[in-house]
Amino acid sequence: MRAMTGDGSVGDGRGDFDFLHGDWTVSHRRLRERLAGCTEWQAFAGTCDVRPIVGGLGNVDDNLLELPGGTYPAATIRLYDPAAANWSIWWIDDRRGRLEPPVAGGFAGGAGTFFGDDELAGRPIRVRFVWSGIDAARARWEQAFSPDGGATWEPNWTMDFARRA
Repeated sequence: MRAMTGDGSVGDGRGDFDFLHGDWTVSHRRLRERLAGCTEWQAFAGTCDVRPIVGGLGNVDDNLLELPGGTYPAATIRLYDPAAANWSIWWIDDRRGRLEPPVAGGFAGGAGTFFGDDELAGRPIRVRFVWSGIDAARARWEQAFSPDGGATWEPNWTMDFARRA
């Protein structure tokens, strides 16, 4: 079965993230504390510049996050595996200086869903990324954590992308 790409066209999946290539302003919103019953959200700005790598089989982005407590740089590496027909996504930022555990998945129906395993405060969690609302000028990313293997999810970060002119 052939995968549905992020722009709704049919392909093998390697073009799913082509919509993201270019320069973006980003409106961030994230929970101050995760999986702690917190309902206080922080809003802050950022930028994201995305370019293809490995002959279009992946992409990398360069982010600047302007949190109230200080600005920091970060990056995302996305790589498509044609044999597995899915994407793996890794996050890097200057606070830890290492690749975070990846999430993996793909697109269907114009949205992308990706899952992975990580830990928070020493306890195992499931991580979910969802890409939605994708068009030529906008896109939305949402992160959620699950402390119970995916039975329940706490959305904890959204990024609303608007293409820079």
